[in-house]
Amino acid sequence: MDLQYTVLRSSKRSKLTITIERDRSIVVHAPSSVSEERIRQVVDSRRQWIYEKLFHTPKYRPLPHPPGKELVSGESLLYLGRNYRIEIKPGLNAVQFNRQFLVPFDPADNRRKAILQWFLIQAKSKIITKVKRCAKELGVTFNAIKITDLRYRWGSCTPKRNLHFNWRLIKAPMFVIDYVIVHELAHLLESNHTPAFWNIVRTHNPLMEKARAWLKENGQLLEQEI
Repeated sequence: MDLQYTVLRSSKRSKLTITIERDRSIVVHAPSSVSEERIRQVVDSRRQWIYEKLFHTPKYRPLPHPPGKELVSGESLLYLGRNYRIEIKPGLNAVQFNRQFLVPFDPADNRRKAILQWFLIQAKSKIITKVKRCAKELGVTFNAIKITDLRYRWGSCTPKRNLHFNWRLIKAPMFVIDYVIVHELAHLLESNHTPAFWNIVRTHNPLMEKARAWLKENGQLLEQEI
């Protein structure tokens, strides 16, 4: 079986690493100087490991992608691990939250945009604040933080020390968000998922296993379209 993979090169990277994305795509992160032949050799040498990751059922369950929400009164939205009721209210200019979502009485597309904007604001506020605090605790520095739509990843740390976090994390409980933040910050100390890396994460995030289990069980709920 031929393995199809994408190569991402960077002059800042010193090591070649392979990651398996949640959509089962294979990505090789390589220094700019590494030849295609060397990349093929490394991929081939790690073929067994790649197969194990690709067909690891608990992590990549073939569940259907959840449908988008119908944004009407009585429906609910997931926020910080809990579902809160939607109430459509005339006269509002923006989404308000007070143990329920108060949503402007607008056409459905406008409601979605308003809710998405609210989630993005909450994600930027809570996640970025947490990242800065955790970075100080780990004694690491980074260049920039970006809250974006990573789609098949919860977070990433680039060779240029930039941190990206999926805005959908704001739907998860805070202990899950904390885990993803520590996970990405730990890559600033240890680029690969070595035993040393996991020791760093576990030391600074005692609920690591609980968070990983929650993501495996509920990750697709976070991916649900608004």
